[in-house]
Formats: sequence, C-alpha cells, structure tokens
Amino acid sequence: MKNKVFIICLIIISTAMLSVTASAQGKAGTSAAPELLIPVGAKYVSMGGASAASASGVDAIFWNPAGVAVGEGGSALFSYRQYIADISINSFAVSTQFEGVGSVGLSLRSFNIGQINVTTEDQPDGTGEIINPSFFTLGVTYSTQLTDRVSIGMNVNLVNESFGSVSASGVAFDAGVQYRNLIDVTGLSLGVTVKNIGTPMQYDGSALWRAADDPNSERGLTYYKVQAATSQMPSIIEIGVGYTKTIDENNIAELSTTFKNNNYGIDEYKFGAQYSFMNLLSLRAGFTYSTDPFGRVSIFENYTLGAGLNLSTIADTPIEIDYAYVPVTFFAANHVFDIRLKF
Repeated sequence: MKNKVFIICLIIISTAMLSVTASAQGKAGTSAAPELLIPVGAKYVSMGGASAASASGVDAIFWNPAGVAVGEGGSALFSYRQYIADISINSFAVSTQFEGVGSVGLSLRSFNIGQINVTTEDQPDGTGEIINPSFFTLGVTYSTQLTDRVSIGMNVNLVNESFGSVSASGVAFDAGVQYRNLIDVTGLSLGVTVKNIGTPMQYDGSALWRAADDPNSERGLTYYKVQAATSQMPSIIEIGVGYTKTIDENNIAELSTTFKNNNYGIDEYKFGAQYSFMNLLSLRAGFTYSTDPFGRVSIFENYTLGAGLNLSTIADTPIEIDYAYVPVTFFAANHVFDIRLKF
C-alpha cells in the first residue's frame, strides 16, 4: 500500500514535470520573478541546497513542502541574507500541525534593494527623483503524511514586484513528495519537487505611458502606452536522495544529493553533508557541480559552509541558530543568519 501511494505521487509530480522541461540555456535571464530562485534558510543553504529528500520542518517550506509535515510541533523561522550589490533578504516562516488535518505554514520573503536614482534619456545623471523597489513573496503551505513513510506538500505563493510607477504580480505553485526509509533502509530518503509553476507576469502602470506627436495626424501631443512583455515563472524540478546515519547516541551524520533541472538556466548537481554532535552543534558543507560546458555556477562559487547551534540542549529555551557562508565572484561573500523558535 505504501509503495502504491508513493507511485501515485510520483506520477502526479512527473506529469507536472512535462510542462517545465525544455532547453534552458538560450532562455537564461528571461524569466519573471528570478528572486524565487534565491534560496533562503541558512541550514540547507550551507548544505549546497541538496535538500529535496532531507528538508523537514518549517525550513522545508522553501526546499520541499512535503517535509513540513515531518517536523514535530510548531516552529517559526526568522532568516536574514546579505545578498549581492547591497541587497538584503528578510524572510519569515511559521508552521504548525493540526491533528487529523496535517501541517499548515505561512511564509514571507522581502527584498531590500535600497534607493535607486531615476535616470532618463535626456537626464542620464539623474532627474533628482528616487525610487524604492519592492519585491516580496507571500506563501501558504499545506503538507501531510499519507503514511509513516510518505509525505506530500504544496505551496501557493503570491509574487509582487513594483518600482516607480510600474508593478507586476503573479501566483506560483510548488509541489513535492518525500519517501523515507526507502527500500526498507533506515535513514535513506527520496524526494521530488516541482517549483514555480504559475501564471505569467507582466508589468503595468502609469510609467508605461509616453507622450508622442504623430506627424501624420492633427491630434497634437498624444499619450501612447508601451506594452510590456509577458514572462513566465522560473520553473524548476529537483530530485534528491538523502541518507542519515546514527553513529551513536551523540553523533549523527547526514549526506544528501539533489539534481536540479532549471527551465531558465543551467542544470546543477548539488551535494551536502552535515555532522551533528550531541544534538548541540552541527557542522555543514555543500558543493554544486554545474553542467555548463565551462563549469560555471553563475557568480557564486561552487562550495558553501555553515554551522548550527541548538540552545535547547544547554538552556531551557527552544531556540536554534544557524549560519551559512556563500562565497561570490566579483562581490562580497553572502552571509545567512537564522533564528528558529520551536513551540
């Protein structure tokens, strides 16, 4: 029965895959909402994003919503990432379980881009006007365990972008499945997820109106609207395998790998490792191999590092702190900080 349920889930996910598989290199940089591809959460960022099979609890909202139901009780996650070019990302997520229903989560990601001087064709040095772009994603998550081994989950994300007098919005869906103790091997897990399947986005607003004088008419100065292009969501597919080994009561090791098929970029193979001591200290590392013929992984280096501290083991407080280090070419390294509160 367990295997039948898992096969049905894989069929559903595989059907969704058909809508996003395509040659991607020629479409790089042309999708809508590229911010959906920026990972959040220090724990799995430090493991290279190889988390399709292993993500659990509130962290799984971004990585694989099927893992949200695997966590115990409720959790709240506050995450901050110092990104490139003075951009920072603040994210918040909370999830809780309802007996007989499943797990429900809520998430918010906000990008702080800062102030930008407005320039025009006639005033390339600036008009004196300043705009503050606003990019945010608001998501709702549902996850449930179909059996003691199989869990499924889904995100519905509202995406909004605005700057100056133009804005665009859309809805993106994520779906995932996880299977634990695969082929009756304790600690072996398999995960599949499809992300960012949704509505196209198109900018609109008063800034798209332009004054023009048609020499072939007597209408005089007339306003014409520039029609912005429509772009699709940056859909991706991830398939991963993870293995957790309990060495003894104080030492646990975890290895994971994930293949990422990016419909608007280059495919990647991700590898992650974590070592936990006494459920207190965790050390993590990740590596990404790009299928680009030149071996490039965008502007980011191909390795990540991180650590986590579970304060509940040394103090009467249900708080965990995580950190991730992400080296970047041409820019300063990214630093990701998390605070996780369990309740």
